[in-house]
Amino acid sequence: MSTPTSDVLIIGGGVAGLTLALEVADHLSVTLVRPALDDQGASRWAQGGIAAVLSPDDDLEAHIRDTLIAGDGLCDEDAVRFTVTHGPDAIQWLINNGVPFTPDPDPSARYPFHLTREGGHNARRIIHADDATGRAVVDTLYEKVAAHPNIIQRSDLTILHLISDTEGRCIGAEGVDRQQHQQMLFAKHVVLATGGASGLYRHTTTPSPSSGEGMVMAAELGAKLMNLEFQQFHPTCLFDPEGPAFLISEAVRGEGGRLLNEAGHRFMPDIDSRAELAPRDVVARAIDSQIQQSHQGHVWLDISHLGETAIRHHFPTILAHCASRGIDITCQPIPVVPAAHYSCGGVATDHHGATHVTNLYAVGEIAYTGLHGANRMASNSLLECLVYARSCAKHLLAQSQKTQTQKTQPQKTQCKNLPGDHTDASQRSEQLPDQQEISIPMSALTALRSEMRAIMSQYVSIVRSNHGLSIAYDKLSDLEMQLDDIDEKRRHPESVRLQQALWLAQLTVLAALQRHESRGLHYSIDWPKHQQDTMASESSLKQLSPRTMA
Repeated sequence: MSTPTSDVLIIGGGVAGLTLALEVADHLSVTLVRPALDDQGASRWAQGGIAAVLSPDDDLEAHIRDTLIAGDGLCDEDAVRFTVTHGPDAIQWLINNGVPFTPDPDPSARYPFHLTREGGHNARRIIHADDATGRAVVDTLYEKVAAHPNIIQRSDLTILHLISDTEGRCIGAEGVDRQQHQQMLFAKHVVLATGGASGLYRHTTTPSPSSGEGMVMAAELGAKLMNLEFQQFHPTCLFDPEGPAFLISEAVRGEGGRLLNEAGHRFMPDIDSRAELAPRDVVARAIDSQIQQSHQGHVWLDISHLGETAIRHHFPTILAHCASRGIDITCQPIPVVPAAHYSCGGVATDHHGATHVTNLYAVGEIAYTGLHGANRMASNSLLECLVYARSCAKHLLAQSQKTQTQKTQPQKTQCKNLPGDHTDASQRSEQLPDQQEISIPMSALTALRSEMRAIMSQYVSIVRSNHGLSIAYDKLSDLEMQLDDIDEKRRHPESVRLQQALWLAQLTVLAALQRHESRGLHYSIDWPKHQQDTMASESSLKQLSPRTMA
């Protein structure tokens, strides 16, 4: 028998998870599982801002049109309209909650906060908090979450699997704490906000990105995965092989930054009439092409012509960080390379965040809503987090009211997907063997993960080929066999997470092989043109070999 310990279990504490928690906590009990170090998620590292129609000089149809164009024919127009239409209210909710957006110093400005412009947008509609918007939003919302009496935080857990009952309904999650004790959390509703899959690649724009573990956990219960082949590479990540990942915001180009090749030539106007403000897939491919033709391994992004005063005003975080790495951006160009940034595919959901599994929801980067299509437009990511988290919250509150009206009695539920004896699973907390007892060499697991990232970066990156994708699949399958040799029964949490990452990597390769065209973020030298009739792609764990799924 299982007894829910909370109304809502939220796994993930970025903007989507924090927003959802705050929106339901006045009426429902919430358990929020988030990392102890809140800088591990992608939300905190979002620099540029949030796209929404805020200026009287802008309009909803223009934002919808720009998003559809950037999505290269694969956006769900209903999802685009839903997101864009609810955008202004979501921004006002943040303002009401105290997010310190940057004001516009111009007394004649038609909107009180400064709006910048980024790639793909034909208007200034990016509201921001200097060049550290994600950090400002996360810090503000987290302060309110920490003070809310109806929200229990668990920062000591690593969630490994979701739990379902015999009818396939999601009823909770299972993981381990720091002492390797097994922990099971039960809830009436489970919401995944675990982020995307950029961690499958070697170079990323965040220091500790997820590798799609949440996507696989949902798929294990029967949720659908969509559009996995569309992995976005941000065009401009600081090139420093010896240092940590650091994103150079799209707003740098929005304010006039110029991309220069090894010879100092500004190359983007030769490729696209929108130059540096072309959609990210176009700019990333152009930079990749320049790098392949050069010897320095990067291109330059120059904003020195803006002047020191403007740079200090618009980009204080980037200025300080680059200075700490020996680069004075007021007089030197920034070395940049494309890096894995955002997963446009994920767990398929509706406008409420509901998946195909009863009681299981997904919000944020983990979710495939249809908004982004084949390529996400700049600053639509935090917008999606806010809009769908608030919509999901509204739905959960309505469901709760409906249940209370019906006055149903709690039902006994037999659990499945649990190891061992299930008789009193809600109270279960058992010791797992520690690392030494299992005799798992962590260095070997780390080496396998590094090799997985190298394979994905070499063969499943900005430019692809059928031959390279086939090599990648074989190499990933070989890594899985090596993992079997190390920990066949997946007794160590890191083995479980690595297995999940390998499954998602293989599904990404299969999705790319099955798309016989080039579209948005998926560019194949074997299929350089669009197909006339194209649609979103669906992936399933059933696609993997029986040996893999055993």
